[in-house]
Amino acid sequence: MTITQESESTEDISQDVIFPPGDLYSDEPPWETELHMRQIILLLECLKWLWRDRNDFYATANLTIYYNTQQLKSRHLSSPDFFVVLKTERKIRKSWVVWEEYGKYPHVVVEIMSESTAQTDKGIKKEIYQDTFRTPDYFWFDPYTLEFAGFHLVDGKYQPLQANAQGHLWSKQLGLYLGIHQGLLRWFTPDGQLVLTLEETIVQAQETIVKAQAKERVERLAAKLRELNIDPDTI
Repeated sequence: MTITQESESTEDISQDVIFPPGDLYSDEPPWETELHMRQIILLLECLKWLWRDRNDFYATANLTIYYNTQQLKSRHLSSPDFFVVLKTERKIRKSWVVWEEYGKYPHVVVEIMSESTAQTDKGIKKEIYQDTFRTPDYFWFDPYTLEFAGFHLVDGKYQPLQANAQGHLWSKQLGLYLGIHQGLLRWFTPDGQLVLTLEETIVQAQETIVKAQAKERVERLAAKLRELNIDPDTI
């Protein structure tokens, strides 16, 4: 298959590139810390649960994105901590291979920073996402210092996003806010509601049922007292 790709290198590369097979495994290191793992999984689980009825997106974490042959030769791999591609098939993949995905790059990238990766996330990775991937929405977050920033691509350059009154940043691509909740980065709906995990949804439903049952018992007791000519409000 012959396609034209933009290289991250300044070397002259032929416009016609014969790419290797696209059945490539991801080649990424393990999570940095347990907190990083928890944060990334939280973003992934919440979005997938919110969009459980949709099949037109791909969201994943710590997965290699293969996008040109020079990258393969140099082993300079790109692996966003979390990314979303829209208008694509929702299925399991070994890696994201651009030339096998109709030239699609991530629409949203989130990097979970650490002391050792902050310079890269703010520097070379930001440049790649801006200049090569052309990713519209880019965010970074440090779960230890709570540093949080976001950018939107305007005329080919990242412009900082302005936070709303709650300190949340808007992702135009996803139609959701990102904001800090109890020390972790979470999704919020356009009206500011926290996007829950499946577990949180179940707990909330259980609490609602318990409250409803308790209210019903109180109302039955009050009705019984009134039958006995006792005003429940005076007890």
